Formats: sequence, C-alpha cells, structure tokens
Amino acid sequence: MNNNSKLVLVALLSGVTTLAGYKVFLDDNSIFAKKSIVTQAPAQFGRTVGLGTEVLDFTAAADKTIHTVVHVKNVSFRTVSNPLMDFFYGFQGGQMQQQEQVGTGSGVIISEDGYIVTNNHVVKDASEIEITLNNKKTFKAKLVGTDSKMDIALLKIDSNEKLPYSVFADSDAVKIGEWVLAVGNPYNLTSTVTAGIVSAKARNLDTNGIQSFIQTDAAVNPGNSGGALVNTRGELIGINTMISSQTGSYIGYSFAVPSNITRKIIEDIMEFGNVQRGILGVEGGELNGNASKDLGISETEGFYIKKVNKNSGAEKAGLTKGDIIKKIDNQTVSTYAELSGYINTKRPNDKVVVTFVRDGKTITASVVLTKNELFNTEFKGIEMENIDASDKKKFRIDSGVKIKEITNENLKPYYEELKGNIIISIDNVPVNDVESASRILNKKDENQSISIEMLNKIGQRIRIII
Repeated sequence: MNNNSKLVLVALLSGVTTLAGYKVFLDDNSIFAKKSIVTQAPAQFGRTVGLGTEVLDFTAAADKTIHTVVHVKNVSFRTVSNPLMDFFYGFQGGQMQQQEQVGTGSGVIISEDGYIVTNNHVVKDASEIEITLNNKKTFKAKLVGTDSKMDIALLKIDSNEKLPYSVFADSDAVKIGEWVLAVGNPYNLTSTVTAGIVSAKARNLDTNGIQSFIQTDAAVNPGNSGGALVNTRGELIGINTMISSQTGSYIGYSFAVPSNITRKIIEDIMEFGNVQRGILGVEGGELNGNASKDLGISETEGFYIKKVNKNSGAEKAGLTKGDIIKKIDNQTVSTYAELSGYINTKRPNDKVVVTFVRDGKTITASVVLTKNELFNTEFKGIEMENIDASDKKKFRIDSGVKIKEITNENLKPYYEELKGNIIISIDNVPVNDVESASRILNKKDENQSISIEMLNKIGQRIRIII
C-alpha cells in the first residue's frame, strides 16, 4: 500500500472515530448525555424585560414621595433636681428644674387635610410636636392617637392649602426581591431617598409587639423612623421603624410596619378612638424540622395549636389541640409572624376562613374573631387577662396583665392579696399583654418554677415564685 492510500485510510478512520465519539458523548440519546447535570439556558434567557433602565428609573416614585414625607420634631420636658442645692438645703429646699429634650424623626402625610402617620416612639412623651414639610413650612401637630404595640401614631396638622399625600398599596401583594425606596430625614437631613429590595416578609424580631415586619436592604438611619417605604410607583407599602445594627447606624437591613397593618390601625383610631384587635383564640408555635420531630409529626410548616382558648372563635369553629393551621383566607401560614401579621389587619367579629391539617386531612373552617380584651390565659392555676384603660391610669403603666382568678391550691391562702394584681414581668421578661405572657409561658413546663413580678392593689412591687 503506497503512502497516499495510507493517508486516505487514516483520514477515514479518524472521521469514523470522531462520529462515534460524538454519538457516545454528545448525542441527546447517549447514556452519557442522560447523566448530565448541567442545564443550559435558552438563547432568549435574560433578554426579557425586567431589569431595563426604565424599571430602574426611580425618579418618578422619588419625586412623588419626597413631598409627602415630613420632618417630625418632638419636644419633651423632664424634671431634674439640682444636687448641689439638695446638699445644702435638703430635699425639700432643693430646686427642681425643667430640662428640655428634643427628638426627631419622620412622618408621612396620608390625606390632603393634614393627617400624618409616624412611629409611636418618635412622638412618645412629647409636650410639643412640630412638623416641617418638604417646602420648609412648619406646623404645630396634634396627637390624634397611638398604638404602642405596633409602634404607630397618628398626627394632625391644620393647613390652609391641600397637601400632597401618599396612597396605600396592598402590602400583602409585595414580592421578595421587589425594588423599594425608603424616604425620610436621617440625621436631620431633609427628604433623603435610598433604594433597595424587599429582603423578606413577615419577619419576626420577637419585639413583644408587632411580629410581621417587611425587611429591606434600603439604607435607613436614625431619623428615618416614621418615614415612607414605597414601591416603584410611589405607593406606600410600609412605615420605616427600625434597623438591625450593633452600632446604631445602618449596616445592611431595615424593617417597616406593613401598610395593611398601618392602615387598619389608623382607621381604628379615627373611627373608634383606639385600636380594635381581633384574635383567633389559639396558642402554639410555628413548625420546623426540630419542632416536628419532637411532636412526632411529619408536617414541617404551619402553626401548631397547643391550646384553644375557651369561648373563642377558634373553639366555636371546632379547632382543637394538635391542628396545624396552613392558611388564613388566601394567605399561606408557615410562621407565627405570617399568622399574627394577617390577623392584625382584622377587627373583632371579622370572619376568616382557616385551612388546617388534622390527622393528615385538610379541613377548612369559618372563624369569627373575638375581641382581644376578652382574651385570657392560664398557667399553674393563675388566670390572666389584659389590663384596661382604668388600670393603666391607676398604676401609671402602659402594659401588663391582671390576675383574673386563682385556682392554684398552694396560692389559695393568698387569694385576696393576689387577685387583681398587675403582672409586669415573668422571669424578668417584661409582659406587655396576654399574648406576650402566653409566648413566655408556652416555653415553660408546668413543673418548672417561674418568678413573677407584679404591682399589688396599692401599687407596691412584689415578687413571688411559683
């Protein structure tokens, strides 16, 4: 065989080998191709509208919002003594002085006639409240009402002209990853705008108050409290409330009260003068891998009912211990924050549809929410209920629970001394209301001793261990 024939033969063999290799390694029907774990995006991937310049242009939303966000100045006074005068003249001869304290924050105009929403902590204990608009005009504001539990306050100013205002969006419809703007007055700077995305929803920070924050990575600093969190259309989706930081300045995450909760609080204050809270009447906790393992159940998401309160809507609807709540109306419930966040937008006598799992079967029930003031809990023979306005005024307190009844045999000899007392802390953890007391006590065993600090009927602090 001459050299030319050998070259032709080699070329043919090479071609056959190449085709065989293609068939074995690259052809869709080959065994190697079927084991591939790499998925290639289609050619048009990434070309769809979503991150174009028109979506990232926040100018319209910013311009719409900055005129509705105001600077809030809180002036309060505290009485201080002069130690030097006290030393020379004794306590009664000492001179008492009024010391002015000034705090600042932000607020959002929500109506053309001058209603403004802000945080309760921005105006707490204020003797005077001054509002400065974006156009530098100043007004004295009147405090219409507050909700310390949800950290919301409603103010009113009187203006001769119609004011620009923010409209509320549906915070339940907000999506994780959605672009948002935070507008406020950090460090006394006028109407500052920062941008970020929604990092999480229904965030539980265990603040013994609201349990359902919108978390964002938009920069929020001191002074932003009470300012607006808006979507790219300039619609209000939250009221900026706090930051997560060890330094007191922004380091990555901020939190806002959802607009649906804010709107409900404002409407309650304007219509009833106070906040109307409805409750399901269940106690328990959210499920996860460890909790489900301890309970011996397969479900790892949802709210597990440990107790149903007597005469509550949940009891009347047939919910029992061991049921796992999966949805309230159309809202999925996988955490306690999602449950409480949705219920906080409702009032007593509102009806909700609860979807729950019992013995592996999915069941729905219609539940009428009961009034929060009727909510009580019991632990170790001590039945507790929320304090009312007269208790708050009498004891000069904003929070606590009252001992309604005592069935504990060991405490029966002290029945008269204890009934009616106001519990202010359990195991050194402050108690705001029956809900917070329940969360603390749910973590305790019946055979575990607890320390209770309380105010007796004449306002003296006492502590008992049971």
